Amino acid sequence: MDDKRRRARVQGAWAGPAKAAPHTAPRPAAASGKPQGWGHERVIPDKQFVYKEPTEVSRRIPDPQIIDKPGTYEISTSTSGVSRLRIFPSFIEPREVEWMFEQLHREIPWRQKSNVGPDGPYQEPRLTCWYGEVPYTYSRSTMQANPHWHPLLTMLKDRIGEVTGYNFNSLLCNLYRHDKDSIDWHSDDEPDLGRDPVIASLSFGETRVFQMRKKPPQEEQGDYTYVERIHIPLDRGTLLIMEGATQSDWQHRVPKEYHDRQPRINLTFRTMFPETKAQP
Repeated sequence: MDDKRRRARVQGAWAGPAKAAPHTAPRPAAASGKPQGWGHERVIPDKQFVYKEPTEVSRRIPDPQIIDKPGTYEISTSTSGVSRLRIFPSFIEPREVEWMFEQLHREIPWRQKSNVGPDGPYQEPRLTCWYGEVPYTYSRSTMQANPHWHPLLTMLKDRIGEVTGYNFNSLLCNLYRHDKDSIDWHSDDEPDLGRDPVIASLSFGETRVFQMRKKPPQEEQGDYTYVERIHIPLDRGTLLIMEGATQSDWQHRVPKEYHDRQPRINLTFRTMFPETKAQP
Protein backbone atom coordinates (compact mmCIF):
# COMPACT_ATOMS: atom_id res chain seq x y z
CA MET A 1 0.00 0.00 0.00
CA ASP A 2 2.80 2.33 0.89
CA ASP A 3 4.56 1.44 -2.37
CA LYS A 4 1.51 2.47 -4.41
CA ARG A 5 1.28 5.81 -2.60
CA ARG A 6 4.99 6.47 -3.09
CA ARG A 7 4.84 5.70 -6.78
CA ALA A 8 1.82 8.02 -7.16
CA ARG A 9 3.70 10.90 -5.51
CA VAL A 10 6.71 10.40 -7.79
CA GLN A 11 4.58 10.27 -10.92
CA GLY A 12 2.74 13.44 -9.82
CA ALA A 13 6.08 15.26 -9.39
CA TRP A 14 7.19 14.22 -12.86
CA ALA A 15 3.89 15.44 -14.32
CA GLY A 16 4.48 18.99 -12.93
CA PRO A 17 1.78 21.54 -12.22
CA ALA A 18 -1.42 21.42 -14.18
CA LYS A 19 -1.31 23.56 -17.38
CA ALA A 20 -3.95 26.15 -17.98
CA ALA A 21 -6.10 25.70 -21.06
CA PRO A 22 -4.65 27.74 -24.02
CA HIS A 23 -6.42 31.03 -24.88
CA THR A 24 -8.22 30.70 -28.18
CA ALA A 25 -8.93 33.88 -30.16
CA PRO A 26 -12.44 34.19 -31.41
CA ARG A 27 -12.80 33.17 -35.04
CA PRO A 28 -13.75 35.99 -37.37
CA ALA A 29 -17.19 35.83 -38.77
CA ALA A 30 -17.39 34.55 -42.29
CA ALA A 31 -17.57 37.34 -44.90
CA SER A 32 -21.14 37.80 -46.00
CA GLY A 33 -20.72 40.80 -48.38
CA LYS A 34 -22.31 43.14 -45.84
CA PRO A 35 -20.50 45.50 -43.47
CA GLN A 36 -20.45 44.65 -39.82
CA GLY A 37 -23.41 46.09 -38.05
CA TRP A 38 -25.59 45.69 -41.16
CA GLY A 39 -29.14 46.43 -40.25
CA HIS A 40 -28.05 48.83 -37.49
CA GLU A 41 -27.06 51.89 -39.58
CA ARG A 42 -27.64 55.42 -38.36
CA VAL A 43 -30.83 56.83 -39.77
CA ILE A 44 -30.12 60.20 -41.50
CA PRO A 45 -33.13 62.45 -41.28
CA ASP A 46 -34.54 63.86 -44.51
CA LYS A 47 -33.04 67.24 -45.44
CA GLN A 48 -35.06 69.93 -47.17
CA PHE A 49 -33.20 71.95 -49.88
CA VAL A 50 -33.14 75.64 -49.06
CA TYR A 51 -32.17 78.16 -51.81
CA LYS A 52 -29.67 80.79 -50.77
CA GLU A 53 -28.95 83.97 -52.71
CA PRO A 54 -25.42 84.03 -54.16
CA THR A 55 -23.01 86.12 -52.18
CA GLU A 56 -21.74 87.86 -55.35
CA VAL A 57 -24.06 89.66 -57.73
CA SER A 58 -23.90 88.18 -61.22
CA ARG A 59 -22.86 90.90 -63.68
CA ARG A 60 -23.96 90.99 -67.29
CA ILE A 61 -22.06 92.62 -70.12
CA PRO A 62 -24.49 95.22 -71.49
CA ASP A 63 -25.48 95.21 -75.14
CA PRO A 64 -24.31 98.29 -77.05
CA GLN A 65 -26.84 101.03 -77.67
CA ILE A 66 -27.37 101.66 -81.38
CA ILE A 67 -27.80 105.30 -82.40
CA ASP A 68 -28.81 105.69 -86.04
CA LYS A 69 -31.39 108.46 -85.97
CA PRO A 70 -30.90 112.24 -86.14
CA GLY A 71 -31.12 114.17 -82.90
CA THR A 72 -29.37 115.21 -79.71
CA TYR A 73 -28.37 112.50 -77.23
CA GLU A 74 -27.20 113.06 -73.65
CA ILE A 75 -25.32 109.82 -73.19
CA SER A 76 -24.08 110.31 -69.60
CA THR A 77 -23.84 112.71 -66.67
CA SER A 78 -20.99 112.73 -64.17
CA THR A 79 -18.96 115.09 -62.02
CA SER A 80 -17.21 116.09 -65.27
CA GLY A 81 -20.50 117.25 -66.74
CA VAL A 82 -22.94 116.11 -69.44
CA SER A 83 -21.65 114.07 -72.39
CA ARG A 84 -23.66 114.95 -75.48
CA LEU A 85 -23.85 113.78 -79.10
CA ARG A 86 -25.58 115.51 -81.99
CA ILE A 87 -26.16 113.61 -85.22
CA PHE A 88 -27.03 115.15 -88.61
CA PRO A 89 -27.56 112.45 -91.28
CA SER A 90 -27.31 113.79 -94.85
CA PHE A 91 -25.61 116.95 -93.64
CA ILE A 92 -24.04 116.86 -97.10
CA GLU A 93 -26.64 116.19 -99.75
CA PRO A 94 -26.27 112.87 -101.64
CA ARG A 95 -25.72 114.64 -104.97
CA GLU A 96 -22.69 116.45 -103.47
CA VAL A 97 -21.15 113.61 -101.49
CA GLU A 98 -19.63 111.71 -104.40
CA TRP A 99 -17.73 114.54 -106.07
CA MET A 100 -16.54 115.83 -102.68
CA PHE A 101 -15.18 112.40 -101.80
CA GLU A 102 -13.35 112.10 -105.12
CA GLN A 103 -11.79 115.53 -104.79
CA LEU A 104 -10.66 114.99 -101.19
CA HIS A 105 -9.32 111.52 -101.96
CA ARG A 106 -7.30 112.83 -104.89
CA GLU A 107 -6.07 116.24 -103.67
CA ILE A 108 -5.35 116.01 -99.94
CA PRO A 109 -1.64 115.22 -99.33
CA TRP A 110 -2.20 111.99 -97.44
CA ARG A 111 0.63 110.31 -95.57
CA GLN A 112 1.09 107.51 -93.03
CA LYS A 113 2.05 108.75 -89.56
CA SER A 114 4.50 106.91 -87.28
CA ASN A 115 3.57 106.70 -83.59
CA VAL A 116 5.35 105.35 -80.52
CA GLY A 117 3.52 102.77 -78.41
CA PRO A 118 4.42 100.53 -75.46
CA ASP A 119 6.14 98.09 -77.84
CA GLY A 120 7.98 100.74 -79.83
CA PRO A 121 7.34 102.63 -83.10
CA TYR A 122 4.51 101.58 -85.39
CA GLN A 123 2.75 102.83 -88.51
CA GLU A 124 -0.83 104.02 -88.14
CA PRO A 125 -3.24 101.73 -90.01
CA ARG A 126 -4.69 104.64 -92.04
CA LEU A 127 -3.53 107.79 -93.83
CA THR A 128 -3.84 111.27 -92.33
CA CYS A 129 -3.29 114.97 -92.93
CA TRP A 130 -3.30 117.86 -90.43
CA TYR A 131 -4.50 121.39 -91.17
CA GLY A 132 -4.13 124.29 -88.75
CA GLU A 133 -1.89 126.98 -87.38
CA VAL A 134 0.17 124.86 -84.98
CA PRO A 135 1.54 121.28 -84.92
CA TYR A 136 -0.52 118.51 -83.36
CA THR A 137 1.05 115.94 -81.03
CA TYR A 138 -0.53 112.63 -80.01
CA SER A 139 0.78 109.11 -79.41
CA ARG A 140 4.25 110.58 -78.76
CA SER A 141 4.54 111.84 -82.34
CA THR A 142 3.96 115.29 -83.84
CA MET A 143 2.23 116.25 -87.11
CA GLN A 144 3.42 119.48 -88.67
CA ALA A 145 0.70 121.97 -89.48
CA ASN A 146 -0.43 122.61 -93.03
CA PRO A 147 -1.68 126.22 -93.02
CA HIS A 148 -2.87 126.13 -96.65
CA TRP A 149 -6.38 124.78 -96.42
CA HIS A 150 -7.91 123.14 -99.44
CA PRO A 151 -10.82 125.36 -100.61
CA LEU A 152 -13.33 122.52 -100.19
CA LEU A 153 -12.19 122.00 -96.58
CA THR A 154 -12.60 125.70 -95.85
CA MET A 155 -16.11 125.65 -97.29
CA LEU A 156 -17.06 122.61 -95.18
CA LYS A 157 -15.61 124.18 -92.02
CA ASP A 158 -17.66 127.33 -92.57
CA ARG A 159 -20.84 125.38 -93.27
CA ILE A 160 -20.43 123.34 -90.05
CA GLY A 161 -19.79 126.54 -88.10
CA GLU A 162 -23.02 128.08 -89.40
CA VAL A 163 -25.08 125.07 -88.25
CA THR A 164 -23.37 124.33 -84.92
CA GLY A 165 -22.19 127.76 -83.82
CA TYR A 166 -18.60 126.56 -83.33
CA ASN A 167 -15.62 128.28 -84.89
CA PHE A 168 -13.07 125.54 -85.63
CA ASN A 169 -9.48 126.36 -86.53
CA SER A 170 -7.93 122.90 -87.05
CA LEU A 171 -8.69 119.71 -88.89
CA LEU A 172 -7.43 116.12 -88.78
CA CYS A 173 -8.26 114.25 -91.99
CA ASN A 174 -8.37 110.43 -91.92
CA LEU A 175 -8.40 108.07 -94.90
CA TYR A 176 -9.45 104.48 -94.21
CA ARG A 177 -8.31 102.72 -97.37
CA HIS A 178 -9.99 99.34 -96.73
CA ASP A 179 -11.54 97.16 -94.02
CA LYS A 180 -8.21 96.63 -92.19
CA ASP A 181 -7.58 100.34 -91.68
CA SER A 182 -8.70 101.50 -88.25
CA ILE A 183 -8.14 103.72 -85.24
CA ASP A 184 -7.90 102.22 -81.75
CA TRP A 185 -9.60 103.30 -78.51
CA HIS A 186 -8.71 106.86 -77.51
CA SER A 187 -10.10 110.20 -76.38
CA ASP A 188 -9.39 113.53 -78.06
CA ASP A 189 -8.21 115.10 -74.82
CA GLU A 190 -4.79 116.52 -75.63
CA PRO A 191 -4.00 119.65 -73.56
CA ASP A 192 -3.94 121.97 -76.61
CA LEU A 193 -7.62 121.15 -77.24
CA GLY A 194 -8.60 122.82 -73.97
CA ARG A 195 -11.26 121.78 -71.49
CA ASP A 196 -14.30 119.87 -72.85
CA PRO A 197 -13.23 120.01 -76.50
CA VAL A 198 -15.87 119.89 -79.23
CA ILE A 199 -15.15 117.52 -82.14
CA ALA A 200 -17.12 117.71 -85.41
CA SER A 201 -16.77 114.50 -87.45
CA LEU A 202 -17.91 114.50 -91.09
CA SER A 203 -17.90 111.24 -93.10
CA PHE A 204 -17.54 110.49 -96.82
CA GLY A 205 -17.37 107.21 -98.72
CA GLU A 206 -17.97 103.80 -97.14
CA THR A 207 -20.12 103.43 -94.02
CA ARG A 208 -18.12 102.39 -90.95
CA VAL A 209 -19.32 101.82 -87.37
CA PHE A 210 -18.12 104.42 -84.89
CA GLN A 211 -17.87 102.76 -81.47
CA MET A 212 -17.85 104.44 -78.05
CA ARG A 213 -17.28 103.08 -74.54
CA LYS A 214 -17.65 104.82 -71.20
CA LYS A 215 -14.55 105.06 -69.03
CA PRO A 216 -14.91 102.78 -65.96
CA PRO A 217 -15.12 104.15 -62.41
CA GLN A 218 -11.94 104.20 -60.37
CA GLU A 219 -12.81 101.07 -58.40
CA GLU A 220 -12.86 99.02 -61.62
CA GLN A 221 -9.11 99.67 -62.01
CA GLY A 222 -9.27 100.19 -65.77
CA ASP A 223 -11.50 97.18 -66.52
CA TYR A 224 -13.80 98.03 -69.46
CA THR A 225 -15.70 94.70 -69.40
CA TYR A 226 -19.01 96.00 -68.03
CA VAL A 227 -19.03 99.60 -69.25
CA GLU A 228 -21.72 101.19 -71.38
CA ARG A 229 -21.14 101.10 -75.14
CA ILE A 230 -22.60 102.93 -78.11
CA HIS A 231 -22.41 102.02 -81.81
CA ILE A 232 -23.11 104.65 -84.47
CA PRO A 233 -23.08 103.68 -88.17
CA LEU A 234 -21.64 106.76 -89.88
CA ASP A 235 -23.00 106.87 -93.40
CA ARG A 236 -21.68 109.16 -96.13
CA GLY A 237 -22.60 112.79 -95.56
CA THR A 238 -23.29 112.28 -91.82
CA LEU A 239 -22.08 114.90 -89.32
CA LEU A 240 -21.45 113.82 -85.71
CA ILE A 241 -20.79 116.42 -82.99
CA MET A 242 -19.23 115.33 -79.66
CA GLU A 243 -19.73 117.94 -76.93
CA GLY A 244 -19.44 118.54 -73.20
CA ALA A 245 -17.64 115.88 -71.13
CA THR A 246 -17.59 113.31 -73.95
CA GLN A 247 -13.79 113.32 -74.23
CA SER A 248 -13.37 113.21 -70.44
CA ASP A 249 -15.79 110.34 -69.83
CA TRP A 250 -15.76 108.29 -73.05
CA GLN A 251 -13.39 106.69 -75.56
CA HIS A 252 -14.08 106.01 -79.24
CA ARG A 253 -12.66 104.00 -82.14
CA VAL A 254 -13.25 102.75 -85.67
CA PRO A 255 -12.36 99.02 -85.53
CA LYS A 256 -10.97 96.76 -88.20
CA GLU A 257 -13.54 94.75 -90.10
CA TYR A 258 -13.40 91.35 -91.77
CA HIS A 259 -15.22 91.86 -95.04
CA ASP A 260 -14.43 94.11 -97.96
CA ARG A 261 -14.86 97.83 -97.39
CA GLN A 262 -14.40 100.64 -99.86
CA PRO A 263 -12.37 103.73 -98.84
CA ARG A 264 -13.78 106.14 -96.27
CA ILE A 265 -12.72 109.73 -95.51
CA ASN A 266 -13.41 111.23 -92.09
CA LEU A 267 -12.84 114.93 -91.38
CA THR A 268 -12.55 115.79 -87.66
CA PHE A 269 -12.74 119.54 -87.06
CA ARG A 270 -11.55 120.92 -83.72
CA THR A 271 -10.33 124.08 -81.99
CA MET A 272 -6.76 124.32 -80.75
CA PHE A 273 -5.66 126.55 -77.87
CA PRO A 274 -1.86 126.24 -77.96
CA GLU A 275 -1.33 129.29 -75.76
CA THR A 276 -3.64 128.01 -72.98
CA LYS A 277 -3.09 124.55 -71.54
CA ALA A 278 -6.09 122.70 -70.15
CA GLN A 279 -6.56 123.06 -66.43
CA PRO A 280 -6.03 119.82 -64.41
